[in-house]
Amino acid sequence: MFRIRQLTDPDHPADRRELDEVVRLLREGLPGLSEDEIVSLPEKLRDPMLHRFRALVFVADDLRGHLKGFALLSHAPDVGFCLLDYIATGAKLRGHGTGGALYERVRTAARGLGARALVFECLPDDPAACSDPAYAKQNAARLRFYETFGARPMIGTGYETPLRDGDKDMPHLVIDDLDRGEPLGRDFVREVVRAVLERKYSELCPPEYVERVVASIVDDPVRLRPPRKAAGAGAKAPAQVAKDAPPTRPLESLVALVVNEGHDIHHVRERGYVEAPVRIAAILGGLLPTGLFHRVAPEHFARSHVLAVHDADYVDYFERVCRTLPEGRSVYPYVFPIRNVARPPKELAVRAGYYCIDTFTPLNRNAWLAALGAVDCALTAARIVLDGHGTAYALVRPPGHHAESRSFGGFCYFSNAAVAAQHLSRHGRVAMLDLDYHHGNGQEEIFWRRDDVLTVSIHGHPSFAYPYFSGFAEDVGADAGEGNNLNLPLPEAVDGDRYRRALEQALRRILDFGPRFLVVCLGLDTAKGDPTGSWSLGAADFERNGRAVGELGLPTVVVQEGGYRTRSLGRNARAFFEGLAAGRERAR
Repeated sequence: MFRIRQLTDPDHPADRRELDEVVRLLREGLPGLSEDEIVSLPEKLRDPMLHRFRALVFVADDLRGHLKGFALLSHAPDVGFCLLDYIATGAKLRGHGTGGALYERVRTAARGLGARALVFECLPDDPAACSDPAYAKQNAARLRFYETFGARPMIGTGYETPLRDGDKDMPHLVIDDLDRGEPLGRDFVREVVRAVLERKYSELCPPEYVERVVASIVDDPVRLRPPRKAAGAGAKAPAQVAKDAPPTRPLESLVALVVNEGHDIHHVRERGYVEAPVRIAAILGGLLPTGLFHRVAPEHFARSHVLAVHDADYVDYFERVCRTLPEGRSVYPYVFPIRNVARPPKELAVRAGYYCIDTFTPLNRNAWLAALGAVDCALTAARIVLDGHGTAYALVRPPGHHAESRSFGGFCYFSNAAVAAQHLSRHGRVAMLDLDYHHGNGQEEIFWRRDDVLTVSIHGHPSFAYPYFSGFAEDVGADAGEGNNLNLPLPEAVDGDRYRRALEQALRRILDFGPRFLVVCLGLDTAKGDPTGSWSLGAADFERNGRAVGELGLPTVVVQEGGYRTRSLGRNARAFFEGLAAGRERAR
């Protein structure tokens, strides 16, 4: 299975890595191409009109960034056409639809740029015109392939005129009208041919040759070679993806879904403990039938990622106490320091109150392992987005947005979303949007003094909602982070319209911040009937909210937080992601 995405920033690590792979494929597949032409590719992206063509690079890869193929497209906005320079796939990928999917993506891009035509060169399929008659069969197959999209060679012109007597393998100029159904006029095609010869082949084609070829285009409109389809061939070749992909959705439009498969080891079988494994099953039950998701296995990451946002003494304590507790036993904090904070008790179980903010978040043998698994999922989602995928969703438990740098609580042990945001922040500014009913105190505290991470939270007012001592509107950050924390506390009774007004305010602030990445802390406990909340959002509200977030058009990591009414969890999660996908499509 593969996706197709456009490379836009040669200095971004993921884009740079794939550009290096494109260069490798160019060297292997086109040995006659000059080294200057190959190594200038990154510079073409930095300076879009370097050669009076705007360069666009599209790559087909998997969600781990392994290159399957690429296409290089040049846009001439002053003339109104696109030139397909190269399209190539790895030898192992032939027959897997990569070339067809890339060409369809190029056609879509050309139409979006307002091009009247997409043109490219293809070597001759007449054995007499080939330096080796065996080449003719390969060239004929290529021309048949493009003909299925409606692209055919121009005829009745001198485009194939040899530069020197005796030259062979002179290419046809193939024209794709991009399904416009309108014949292309002589004057327009003359401009196209002049632009191709003068801009792409300026060092090869002397001015008199260019003028001779341009003058040879006399038909108005120009003529294209009659179709030579194989018997039974279809009119159009659809873009293809691998067998396990939903047939109507290419991989790049899917949400990468990373599930904490070991979450159920952390199962507190006590009455009233709502953060239960059934939550994950309920959400998956709503999401998987949509065809919007592609499952990706979580990777394991180094402990240093956790230590980048959590104090080492807390992390060490959490691991030690969990490993020492017997199987099946949970310890709840019940003694909390007011004085003598610097002198914690010797007994590890009693010391829990030294690090915890409430009395209902238990420590047990599996809490440590489940929390690490959740962090790995969030980091995997971040890595996928760093590699250029638009959206990734870490479906995890335990949640994380109440865990601060040196404390746990609210069912949360590590701030999964903050760990992901920290990882992303190495590559650009990050905005965190917390949509949980409860205040995202964890990321607020962790990034309180940072100017590269914006934290925004929409939540119940702390006068009545957990965690009670944070989330006030006047809390805006400090030092370098002053102004980079936005709290939008709302009253006990909130419907979809009231919530939407707050979300609009949050999204405006995010746009003003200008982040490169977005991390969404998705709480579904804003829903009507949730046992931990008091608001009344329904599926239609979640869909509209997801759409608004998607319309930001930002590379987005979604991390699951709360949501405890299992009867509506799947329906509301589905609505949010369907809205998110629609919003992202509109933002393209």
